[in-house]
Amino acid sequence: MPEEILLDIKGLNVWYRVYGGYLKVVHNLSLQVYRGERVGLVGEAGCGKTTTMKAILRILPESVAHIPRGEIIFRGRDVLKMNRAELQKLRSRGIAMIFQDPTSALNPVFTVGEQLEDVIRFALPPEERQKKRIHDIAVQALKEVYLPDQERILQSYPVQLSGGMRQRICISMAITTPRELLIADEPGTSLDVTIQDQILRLLRELVEKHGTSIILITHSLGVARQMTDRIYVMYAGSIVEAAPSATLFKEPLHPYTVGLLASVPKISGGGIAEGIPGRIPNYLNPPNGCRFQPRCSLSDDRCLSQSPPILDVGGGHYVACFRYER
Repeated sequence: MPEEILLDIKGLNVWYRVYGGYLKVVHNLSLQVYRGERVGLVGEAGCGKTTTMKAILRILPESVAHIPRGEIIFRGRDVLKMNRAELQKLRSRGIAMIFQDPTSALNPVFTVGEQLEDVIRFALPPEERQKKRIHDIAVQALKEVYLPDQERILQSYPVQLSGGMRQRICISMAITTPRELLIADEPGTSLDVTIQDQILRLLRELVEKHGTSIILITHSLGVARQMTDRIYVMYAGSIVEAAPSATLFKEPLHPYTVGLLASVPKISGGGIAEGIPGRIPNYLNPPNGCRFQPRCSLSDDRCLSQSPPILDVGGGHYVACFRYER
């Protein structure tokens, strides 16, 4: 029985309107998530990971963001063509997003209870919006993320809680009602290492318990290896490699992926990682051809003028590089 595709992004482009033109941040990006799958999206800061995920929920600022081309198919429907009512249903029952900074994700002037219960009220059908039912769901949501003394937390303001507790509250908001896809945007970045590990363990447990698909955005290859079934590597707005997690770490193919893995510090020592020379290109005037070619030691004349297609090299492994055409 073939696996069911839950999310299918095809040829997505996202531009930002700025003084002097458009920043072409996401470029012909394609990505798939199967039902129940854990997918990692990795790459340097500024490569367009968060922009892509916000485009899925259509929460990019309409005053500056522009999507000239592409499709975002969720459960057979194009999100980019949904009306207001359909988008509200998508955000309350289909897809949830956990942002990387819980401090800015929670409103400081409302209690945790007010914010959590508003999320629940919005997601429930009108006939089920009784005050006690909403409160009971809020308490259960806090229990799911292992927060003790739920009544006290519901009456607290975000500033009265630690960073780890605030992140757990953000996760509880995402799981108060059943969701088919959870997007976690570097959920442990602003937390210390111990709390980050607890949050990642919690996410993995919740995903397995509810059978939810997840897209984990991270710049940490170690986290991606631990948490995901399959990994997409993103560079300057494009997917350059995709493979099962174990395959990617065993046999990376794209020069950018090889450079990323070589940049990871080794516990055993052995000198300082070399890193990748250069920087992400200027999105206002990106290079022609392969966007990685200005930083690639293996590029040739063809890379300067043509964008490499995504090539299937077998075993669910895909790479965007002319070196693997044969």
